[in-house]
Amino acid sequence: MVYIFLATGFEETEAVTVIDIIRRAGIEITVVSISDNIYVTGAHNITLKADKMFSETDFSLGRMLILPGGMPGSTNLNEHKPLKDLIVKYDKEGKYIAAICAAPMVFGELGLLENKKATCYPGFESHLKGAILCTDYAVEDGNIITGKGPAAASAFGFKIVETLKDKNTSDAVAKGMLFI
Repeated sequence: MVYIFLATGFEETEAVTVIDIIRRAGIEITVVSISDNIYVTGAHNITLKADKMFSETDFSLGRMLILPGGMPGSTNLNEHKPLKDLIVKYDKEGKYIAAICAAPMVFGELGLLENKKATCYPGFESHLKGAILCTDYAVEDGNIITGKGPAAASAFGFKIVETLKDKNTSDAVAKGMLFI
């Protein structure tokens, strides 16, 4: 099971593109709201209905946590202590964590990017404390995947599929979507 988290002000392109690619690959993904409502409005006034509320979700069998970016969505993710505790727990257990755009700031502020390659939306590099900064659209280092921004949402999604399944599945989904 994979979990993606929606906070008020999330970047819609990054959330929907990643959810779509992961589901096309046959990977089970649950959309989780960290707001006080199952309906969460993104940075561009598009409202999505989450599958579950954070407080009612059992994360014990999960394989990956995913944070879409956007502002103020990334700030809202960074201010949600139970989510940050869960991210630290997953990291300590060697489970995958992924974030795109401004959201890698959450990992950086938690000290999880120390000596790890990472990317983010330009202007947020100072939040990636100790990271080896990269300019690629999607970067994987150990159990952490980061993405650059909205234009990188597909590359980020395909990198997640490659990590959780394999390159052949990722390439097949990309080909089916006319990405390659």
